[in-house]
Formats: sequence, C-alpha cells, structure tokens
Amino acid sequence: MGPHSLLGFRQRTLALSMAAVMAGACAERPAPRPPNIVFIMADDLGYGELGAYGQAKIRTPHIDRLAAEGLRFTQHYSGSPVCAPSRAVLLTGLHTGHAYIRGNDEMADRGDVWHDLRLEGQRPLPEGTVTVAALLQETGYVTGAMGKWGLGGPGSTGAPNKQGFDRWYGYLGQRLAHNYYPVHLWRDSVEHVLEGNDYFHPHQALPETADPRDPASYAAFSGEQYSHDLIAEEALRFIRDSQDQPFFLYVPFTIPHVALQVPEDALAEYDGEFDEDPYVGPVDGAISYLPHPRPRSAYAAMISRMDRDVGRILALLVELGLDEQTIVFFTSDNGPSWVGGADPDFFESRGPLRGRKAELWDGGIRVPMVVRWPGRIARWWSLPARRRPPGWMACHSSPRYWGMRRHSAVTSISTGSSGVGRRCDTATGRGSDGRGAATSSCTTWPPTSVSRTMWPGTIPGSWRESRRS
Repeated sequence: MGPHSLLGFRQRTLALSMAAVMAGACAERPAPRPPNIVFIMADDLGYGELGAYGQAKIRTPHIDRLAAEGLRFTQHYSGSPVCAPSRAVLLTGLHTGHAYIRGNDEMADRGDVWHDLRLEGQRPLPEGTVTVAALLQETGYVTGAMGKWGLGGPGSTGAPNKQGFDRWYGYLGQRLAHNYYPVHLWRDSVEHVLEGNDYFHPHQALPETADPRDPASYAAFSGEQYSHDLIAEEALRFIRDSQDQPFFLYVPFTIPHVALQVPEDALAEYDGEFDEDPYVGPVDGAISYLPHPRPRSAYAAMISRMDRDVGRILALLVELGLDEQTIVFFTSDNGPSWVGGADPDFFESRGPLRGRKAELWDGGIRVPMVVRWPGRIARWWSLPARRRPPGWMACHSSPRYWGMRRHSAVTSISTGSSGVGRRCDTATGRGSDGRGAATSSCTTWPPTSVSRTMWPGTIPGSWRESRRS
C-alpha cells in the first residue's frame, strides 16, 4: 500500500463544507446570501480522463473550461476505491474506519439480488446519520440529488429523502445502474416507469450465434429513454425551481461506469477515430457487462455526453444570473474501471498513476477535482503548487461538522483590498457532545510560497497526525 492510501478520507466533504461556510469565513467579502452549491460527481472517471488532466482522445471542453476558470486539484483523494463507501465518506465526513458503509454490500442474504428486481438497493445508511445535506437543510438550503445513490434502497433508512435531500431523482441501487436503459428510476419515493425501456439483464455476453460486426446484434441492449439524459434534465429543473433561495445540488452522474451504452448521436461524434474491436463479453474471467460493437468510441462518447451536460448546468447558472452566487465542484468517486469493455491503457485513464478502481494505489483513489466560483476563487491553474499569490487572502475554515476532527481544514481564496491580507487557520476537535468545536488563528498573508497543506487534497505535513486522529 502506497503512502497516499493512508491519507484522511474526509477531503471531499471538506470541500463541500468549505462552500457552506465560505461567506462567513471571509468577513472582507460578505455575501448577500449563502452561496449555492453544485457538486457534480462522475462514476469511475479516472485521473487522466479529462482534457484538463492531459487526456488527448476524449473531448471534455466544458469541464476543461470549469478548470481553467477555477482551480484544478492535482492531489485530491476520494473516500474509497469503490462506489458506495466513497459516497458515504463524501456525505457524512467520516472516513471508512468510522463510516457505517465500508464496502459495496449487496446484502445477498436477502436472496438473488442480481436477478430479483424486488431486492433493490445496497446496505442503507442508518437512521440518525448526519449528512452534509441535512446540515445545509438546517441552515435554510433547499437540497436536491439526481443520479446514482447507492446508500439505501426504496423505503429504507438510507433513502435520499430520509438523509437530508428535499428532492431526489435517479437510481437508488447500484446494480440497476449498470444499465442505462432501466425500466424505472425513482422520483423521491415514487417509482418512475420509463416507457419504451424493456427489461434485460445488465450482465450478459453477446450470444455466440450473433455476428459481432453486425450492429443489429446489439439492438436488444438498448431502449428509448437514456437514464443519464433524464437525470441531467432533472438537475436543470431543480436549479430553475430553486433559483430564489440557496440550494445544494448533488449530481452523482452514472457516467462512465460500464455497461457501455450511449445514444447514437453521441457515438457518431467519434466515428472513425479509433481502431477498435467489438467487446462481446468477459476476458480472463472478468465480470461480463453488456457487449458493444465500438467499445472505445462508446466510452469516449459517454464522457463527452456528460461533459455536454456539465456545460448545460453552467450555462443555466449564467442564464438565471446565478453564476457568481454558485460554487461548482466536479470530481469522481474513484479511479477508472478495467472491465466491461473499458480500456484504461488505451485512454491512459489513470494518467501517470499506478492502479485503478478497487485498488488502494493512487490510481484507485486519486481523482480529478475542479472547483469554480467566479469572483471568489482565484483562477490558479492547479493546486497544490508552490507559488506566491500576491493580493489574495486565504481563509481556512471548518464548521461544526459531524466526523471532522483536528487537522481537518478547508481553504477559500477571495480578493483582498490590498496586497497583504490574513491567513486564517481553523481546526476542529471533538466536544463533549461528539461534534466539532472550532478554533481559529490568523497570520499575515501572503507568505513567501504557498504550502501544499493549503487545500483539501493530500496534507503531506499532517500524515502522521491524520493517521492517529
């Protein structure tokens, strides 16, 4: 296990809580109302799969612009190398040594969970879990989540509407999310049946009698309603409906998690670009996801379609006059997949890193992270970086957030009125009630260089202390 895998797993929650307290943390720039928060999370997107992180084959212009106009983190770590525990870490602020959800627990003792559609959902978050969404609700935010949940099925204690979200749309369970043409999604606690989508099992190979070069051989693995498109529309609708009050929008997209499925108009954008053979089923005993005649094109097209919808979210914020009132995050839940036709070597999905999804090498947990807040966050190309930032003030702040402990700190940057400002360090410890009690100290800013410990991501100077905390 590499040293980076031992780092604290609270980093993404710290980023969220940074936004929640930003207006109060920097008294020089009081906001008329708390900022809106949009947190977009891809599913199995590798460190090297965005143009802003060196990707040369897959086009992601909107996320690249997000990075160019904000901050690109180069040492940001997810809470786990697999889906459910990573999401639990994000929403609760607890690393996997303390979080209730520590793996993709299908609760197989219930029966044939992979074939019985009545057994939807994984092990749920328990009643009484404190999530960032619930805390934001308490401060007056309207909260919404659209995408893949994975922290409790319908009617369970972990359902989104019981864990701090006013509105929900998408997949409650992870297994059904392996198919982008499901027979239903969930709107809050109501099943939304998708007309035109017929059920087929999401784990099957191409029949041996089928011609892998004939597109008609794959017709059975499609439908009329593409779940990602529906989820994106619901996210846009939530922004429109919530524009007159502070809102927190959590968008855990399912892309690019396999199976490889994408509408033909998106696939056409990559016609003739790659030398590729059909993916017809498992290789070397790997899990079989759905087959596809052009797996490399499908994978790239899926990511580009997600990028398109990130662009639509950004455009809507501008249209509604919310651009400068909204902090936008984009990240991934863990490293890239290696099964189901995914080709991480061809796309250099892990960038320069070792490992992939399900592994605790950097390639499994070090993920892209870009943050943009016009007028409030400096347009630095990447962090950590040793660089002198004249004219900026950094404020470390951390709220009374369940699960945060000493050495948990977050940073924002806002324009100061002069070249010298203050750096404010806030650390949290546990009070008698088990919650954080904040302490703060400030020093003259800027220093001669920016320390790597400034931003959520790795904290090299605190490795030993973080391991003890």
